[in-house]
Amino acid sequence: MTDTITIPGYKAGTWTIDPSHSEVSFSVRHLLISKVKGTFEKFDATFTTGENPLDSTVTATAEVASINTKDENRDGHLRTNDFFDAPTHPELTFVSTGIRHEGGDFLVDGDLTIKGVTKPVTFDLEFGGFQDDLYGNYKAGLTATAKINRNDFGVNWNAPLETGGVLVGDEVTITIDLQAALQK
Repeated sequence: MTDTITIPGYKAGTWTIDPSHSEVSFSVRHLLISKVKGTFEKFDATFTTGENPLDSTVTATAEVASINTKDENRDGHLRTNDFFDAPTHPELTFVSTGIRHEGGDFLVDGDLTIKGVTKPVTFDLEFGGFQDDLYGNYKAGLTATAKINRNDFGVNWNAPLETGGVLVGDEVTITIDLQAALQK
């Protein structure tokens, strides 16, 4: 038996993202002392909300070649086989397999594919709410966050530090901030 969840302002339908009000970003430890942050400049997502929010689905992609960490040399290295191998694996993909409501939190389970390796990942979902924009479009805002181990996806290049440890951390935080419009 599936619980029915009520969310104020929620509407069933197909939603597409507004890329000018959305961002796909990540952060990872660098030199063990700070974090490097980056974004994927080209991405897309579509989600379909069911009558019951727990019956909703999402598919998303990010173009690897669009990676931007504000350092052209690092971005070039990230596109190589040492990291994402953009020529062979041009996209990261996520396809949801279910949505859960636990302890007041929404969790989106799905399959994340990076560098040809697919693993189950759970995103914590935070709703920003729903609102009509100035042009009569019904919009939804949300943030999804997950932590992954990059080595699980074959993204395992690293360099040892003279003082101990390694250049790049294993844990990567993925944050997706989306604003989407309900299709008419």
